[in-house]
Amino acid sequence: MLVFLEEYLVMFYSGFTALSDIIFRFICSFFTSLCVSLWIGRRMIFYLKKLSCRQIIRMDGPKTHFNKNGTPTMGGIIILVAISMSVFFWADLCNIYIWLVMFVLLSYGIIGFIDDYKKIVHKNTVGLPARWKYIWQSVIALLVSIVMYIIGRETYTTFLVLPFVKSIIHQLGVFYFLITYLVIVGTSNAVNITDGLDGLAIIPTVFIAIGLAIVAFATGTEKYASYLHIPYIANISELAIICAAIFGAGLGFLWFNTYPAQIFMGDIGSLALGSTLGVIAILLRQECLLLIMGGVFWIETASVILQVGYFKWCGQRIFRMAPIHHHYELNGYPEPRIIVRCWIISLILLLISLVTLKIR
Repeated sequence: MLVFLEEYLVMFYSGFTALSDIIFRFICSFFTSLCVSLWIGRRMIFYLKKLSCRQIIRMDGPKTHFNKNGTPTMGGIIILVAISMSVFFWADLCNIYIWLVMFVLLSYGIIGFIDDYKKIVHKNTVGLPARWKYIWQSVIALLVSIVMYIIGRETYTTFLVLPFVKSIIHQLGVFYFLITYLVIVGTSNAVNITDGLDGLAIIPTVFIAIGLAIVAFATGTEKYASYLHIPYIANISELAIICAAIFGAGLGFLWFNTYPAQIFMGDIGSLALGSTLGVIAILLRQECLLLIMGGVFWIETASVILQVGYFKWCGQRIFRMAPIHHHYELNGYPEPRIIVRCWIISLILLLISLVTLKIR
């Protein structure tokens, strides 16, 4: 919003010309979302407790989780409010990419809200039936993919960028819809699966947001895009403002979510954040980079797929419990150790993914 008002604001003070500088707005977006999440966090915890919006713990889960029963959930509201306010103030609201990402963030947030609400009302861990959850996720993902294809079919935004390959960028055509669907829905559910320990999902999300912000700056700047041999996409660097908002909101939420958590993210946060990272990666044509950055998410998801598939096939389990972080818990690893080690792995994967940008 402030970008739109810049030409009027400079009439009163010349310093408002800084609003045209994306680095300045990136920093402001980060601090705005951080402050908003910190400011409303404690208040949200109080009201969620008052409304009895408490986490329902799986009875077949690790026994160490039983003491978490009753911890407020739906803390993703804090993240969504912080991101939305920050983007409203510091992003260029005339940029179509901003609206696409925010639509995905809020629509998946609504799906997560309904899921969390049903769990609280019915006092079980079922929530929204899986088929309805996937139907609505699919409808939104396919709708967004159609819009993005219409907008970007004359640009690089419908091409596939491959790691370590300098000269081969494939036009996807109809496969663009399939890849877009898989990335948005897949990343959304991968973050949701990972969100099982205090702070486990939020820091990898923050790291990926930082990585995508760097890529957005480079992709939206012709000189840097040429240097890194990635496609230049005009006006795409504005997505860095949303990444900064995710960065700030994530750290602010971690203040309350760190072990032992005062509040849980819930599906409203995990589904929304995962889908948002997915759609940003798609718009930047860096789905393959997201596979590297989000390695922790994919390992967690693969552990569930392998566990279920192998049990149906052989009637035996590979892990003591899936997702894999529960396997390590049951093997006696303290929860903070599992969490921090996943953070370390995420940071390493982030750095590896950024290195691949240059190795082409």
